Amino acid sequence: MPNALNYAEQYSAALAQAYPYSLNFGALYATPNNGRYRWSDNGKTIYIPNISTTGRVDASRDVIGTAVRNYDNAWEPKTLTHQRKWSTLVHPKDIDQTNHVASIVNITQAYNEEQKFPEMDAYLISQLYKLWTTDDAETGYTGKTANTTALTTENILTVFDDMMQNMDEARVPVNGRILYVTYPIKTMLKQAAGLTRNYDVQNGGTAINRTISRIEEVEVIGVPSELMKTLYNFATGWTPKADAKQINMFLVHPSAVITPVSYQFSTLDEPSAVTEGKYIYYEESFEDVFILNKKADALQFNITNP
Repeated sequence: MPNALNYAEQYSAALAQAYPYSLNFGALYATPNNGRYRWSDNGKTIYIPNISTTGRVDASRDVIGTAVRNYDNAWEPKTLTHQRKWSTLVHPKDIDQTNHVASIVNITQAYNEEQKFPEMDAYLISQLYKLWTTDDAETGYTGKTANTTALTTENILTVFDDMMQNMDEARVPVNGRILYVTYPIKTMLKQAAGLTRNYDVQNGGTAINRTISRIEEVEVIGVPSELMKTLYNFATGWTPKADAKQINMFLVHPSAVITPVSYQFSTLDEPSAVTEGKYIYYEESFEDVFILNKKADALQFNITNP
């Protein structure tokens, strides 16, 4: 009987090391929320606990009040639906020295870098936008609306400042915010900041320093434009849809996002009669991307309609 070489453990470890460096949205795939919440028995649904309490009231030194329960507990279910797989045959004669371990490493590295990782990025950004903008009657979530201002060097810092202020008003922590932008927008930000600094120095003013300091409060990460769309076709790999909107800026705090993985499997079977003398590699994962509804204000988008 041929031996099935299960690479799940070492492959998962290799992926965990690669995510922060190979995924544009690696910080969101590494959010502390992953592993924090309990799964249902079937490993398909995550339950997010929500606790609410009443506020304080006046106390009395002369009267004993009636003790009552002043909190409530509810669960916000998140059900995974994103199940993906990939497989390939490898003929021994196509591999130097027929070293199947080294060969599958090379094959999966190319697959990860050119297909899997970009697809994961595309799914994350499009799914977060969809969840953020769509009403959910089951949980009572009301969808939000993205900023659609056409960005220029003259207004981009103002738009960014408004996005930051929206988070400030929602009491989103300042520390840890990340601004994902397309590369043209990243260049525009640098040009706008440069112009603002020159203007400030020439005029001896200080009023614009607030705008500059706000940019410096966040980590700015450039993302290829094709991986910042609102809609993709995932039939095979990933392809932006014709009616997809361009996401120019995505401001987020990772505490508002959860990217759970329920199941991950990868294996390599040696050549056999069933495989007609070829190695066969197969991997499958059951994963998804969600927003914590009560922290939805920790996401802000600026988009361009097609």
